[in-house]
Amino acid sequence: MTARILVADDEPILRTNIRESLEEAGHEVDDVADGLAALARIEDNDYAVLITDLRMPKLDGIGLLQRVVAARPQTSVLIMTAYASVETAIDALRLGAHDYLLKPIVLEDLRQRVDKLLAYRALRDEVVRLRLDLRDRLGFAGIIGDSPSIRRVFELIQRVAGTDATVLITGESGTGKELVARALHAQSAVADREFLALNMAALPRDMIEAQLFGHEKGAFTGADRRRDGLLRGVRGGTVFLDEVGEMPMAAQAKLLRAIESREVLPVGAERPERAEFRLLAATNRELDDEVRAGRFRQDLFFRLNVFRITVPPLRERRDDLPALVGHFVAVHARRLARGLPTVSNAVMRLLMGYAWPGNVRELSNVIERACILCDGGTIEIEHLPAELAAAAEAPTALRQAVEDFERKHIAWVLRAAEGNRERAAHMLDVDTATLYRRLAKYKLHEGE
Repeated sequence: MTARILVADDEPILRTNIRESLEEAGHEVDDVADGLAALARIEDNDYAVLITDLRMPKLDGIGLLQRVVAARPQTSVLIMTAYASVETAIDALRLGAHDYLLKPIVLEDLRQRVDKLLAYRALRDEVVRLRLDLRDRLGFAGIIGDSPSIRRVFELIQRVAGTDATVLITGESGTGKELVARALHAQSAVADREFLALNMAALPRDMIEAQLFGHEKGAFTGADRRRDGLLRGVRGGTVFLDEVGEMPMAAQAKLLRAIESREVLPVGAERPERAEFRLLAATNRELDDEVRAGRFRQDLFFRLNVFRITVPPLRERRDDLPALVGHFVAVHARRLARGLPTVSNAVMRLLMGYAWPGNVRELSNVIERACILCDGGTIEIEHLPAELAAAAEAPTALRQAVEDFERKHIAWVLRAAEGNRERAAHMLDVDTATLYRRLAKYKLHEGE
């Protein structure tokens, strides 16, 4: 097992001997004479192992260790020192060193320890891979999660996927409605045929009919040839209409006829043509309200709403957040060709407490940004967007929020009472002893 290794020691002879010994074992080795030079190399390169002296000029081994653990946690660190003591060994290991070696160095012993560190690294990488595989398997057809609300979605998908029933998928923007549609197609009897999606909100309204039902050559300006449209072009596969609530009324009437008769009338054609398709539709609107407002046909709503699946918002499935975060970290790190970053506990607590108005799509964007900024190290609060970082400063626990309000209210009443505690207690409707306890608890004085 070969690897790239960095040696940092201010003794040139020892540094050379270590480099040559490890190169004979097949490793690629760089060496530097001080801690700052080592840090510069580590910032530009991905080393599997750092071997560093404890005492060095400019930046000592402990300082270098702390920087490496923060910036490159995937790098294993082996500390060397001639100043042996139990305290320094414990300190180095506590700060993240993987092994500790006393001078004078026995090169064979050093090589064996490096081999063990590399074996540990390979095992750690394999564990990460297996965890990612397991995490992906917790989901269903690409949908990540194991919370009760998302398991209910999986159950509904399995029940209806094998039928030809029209399915209406509802939920807020960014919850993953298209993933549900693709899962339905993948589990269906026509999974080997095409899945074609059309977003009604992304199309000019006067182009929706041509895209759905097709058109004849010369039917309108720019129609230089005949096109089938989605409902015919899918040829027995699945058509997914996203944001179906944005469909114009005229197109709604033609879609209703297509669902009922399995025939479509292309734009500019005189006769309808046969079309075989499985229809799935999605909306983030309440179509019942759209029907009452006269913006959506009631008969089409009934046709679409044969079987409804509601995708829960992310704030209602917080148990799935760790798996989703891990999934997006892996996806974006691979795409960006970065090392697999870790997520700090502070960041995970913040992500768990955030409301996620943009749902899973917003989470994916946040993690992608963090992966770019952390450069394969540890995702910290400063790598998050400003609105999430600001939320870290706000109390999320109910008790903390109540105490913050109580402190501010008592301080305001105390000022209104001009520092008179008896009058303040009366205004607060508490006895004086209670007020004194609160003043001591919150370290309040008359002038605050």
